[in-house]
Amino acid sequence: MNRPLRLGVVGCSSIAWRRALPAVCESDRVTLVAVASRDKEKAKRFAEHFDCDATDYLTLVARDDIDAVYLPLPPSLHLEWGSAVLRAGKHLLCEKPIATTAAEAGELIGVAQEAGLVLRENFTFLHHSQHAAVSALMDEGRLGEPRSFTASFCFPPLPETDIRYVASLGGGSLLDAGVYPIRAAQLLLGNDLMVVGASLRMGDGVDLAGQAQLVSADGVFVSAQFGFQHSYASRYELWGSTARLNLERAFTPPADRSPLLRITGQDGTEGVVLPADHQFRRSVESFADAVLAGHGPAHVDERRWSMDSLRTMELVDEIRTRAVLV
Repeated sequence: MNRPLRLGVVGCSSIAWRRALPAVCESDRVTLVAVASRDKEKAKRFAEHFDCDATDYLTLVARDDIDAVYLPLPPSLHLEWGSAVLRAGKHLLCEKPIATTAAEAGELIGVAQEAGLVLRENFTFLHHSQHAAVSALMDEGRLGEPRSFTASFCFPPLPETDIRYVASLGGGSLLDAGVYPIRAAQLLLGNDLMVVGASLRMGDGVDLAGQAQLVSADGVFVSAQFGFQHSYASRYELWGSTARLNLERAFTPPADRSPLLRITGQDGTEGVVLPADHQFRRSVESFADAVLAGHGPAHVDERRWSMDSLRTMELVDEIRTRAVLV
C-alpha cells in the first residue's frame, strides 16, 4: 500500500481513549476512520474527540474503507469479535491479552491464518527500546550468567464498577497484570518456561493478586508478581552471576521518560540512562508497517508474534491449574 493504513476501532475503552488512539493520531502511517461502541453516546464522544466517524460494531466491521481494526474490548470478547474482524477481511490489532485461554488464542490465530491476515497482540511494552538494551547487555555478558528474574506489575484497587472485577468479561489480575511479567520473562529468557508453582488471592469471583514461580530451560528462576491490591510497581530485576540489573517503570513508561538501568556489581552501582521512547506509537506503527508491507501469517515476524502470544496463554493456563487459592 502507498497510503496510510485505514484503521477502525471496535470498543471505546479507557486504554483506547488515554493511550492507543492518541498514538494513532500522532502517526503519519495510520488514519483513524471510525470508532464503534454499543453505547452511541460514547462512540459519539470518541468520534468528536478523535475526528472520525461513530458507528456500531457490525457496521464498522462491514465497512469497505477500513483495512484493519484495533480491538480493545474485554478479553472474553476477543475471540468473538476478533474472528468477526478477520472473517470480514480486515487485519487485527488485538489488545492484550489476546484471549482468556490458550484454546481461544489458538482458535483466533487459526482464523487469521485461514484468512491470510496479520494478527498482532497489542503488548506495547515489547516495543520499547529499553528492553532491547537489556537484551544487548545480557548478550555482552555484562551480568554474567543469568540466575534469576523477578518482575512485578501491581497497582491499587480499582473502582468497584471496573470490568476487571467481572469474571465473565475475562477479569482478574492474572489476565490484566500478570501477563506482563510473564511476557517479559518470555522476551528475555525465551518461551521454554515451565510453571513450578503459583498462588492466587481470590475475591468476588476473580483473582485480585497472585504470584507465580517458573523456571527457564537454562535453569533461570522466574518470579512473577501481580495484583490490584498493592502500591504501584512496574519493574523487573535480572540477577546474574556477576551483576544484577534493575529497571523501574518497565511496563508503563511515559513517552517522555528516559529509562534508567541500574547495574549493581561487586564494585558498586552504575546507572545507564536510555533514550525516551513511545511504546504505544511504536506498537501501532509496527502493526501498520507489517500490513502495509503485505505481511501474512506465514511471515517470520507474524509467526513469532503468534507463537509468543499462544505461549503466554499456555503459561496462564498452567498458572491457573497449579495455583493454590487463598
